[in-house]
Amino acid sequence: MLPIDRVRSELARYEHLLLAFDAGESPSGIELVIRLKADVPGAHVYRAPLHPRDIAHPQFPWTFQKYLYDCLHDYLCEMFVRNPQQLDAQP
Repeated sequence: MLPIDRVRSELARYEHLLLAFDAGESPSGIELVIRLKADVPGAHVYRAPLHPRDIAHPQFPWTFQKYLYDCLHDYLCEMFVRNPQQLDAQP
């Protein structure tokens, strides 16, 4: 099984109400792709690299779940349009 097929097979086990998951190829290898199902102005597509060594590892399903959840956290946090840590934040 090709690495991208292994990632897509693992992604098929996940379904989310708001997010769509996919895997794509990039110049550096395979990447996890997360996007909103509905278009929201200003929201970007999240891309995270996957190392071939990690994809080939027998524990990939478990390590991938943690990686996916970490990426979801990062993606949602990146969508803040304002937060208290900004120097120009106004109440």
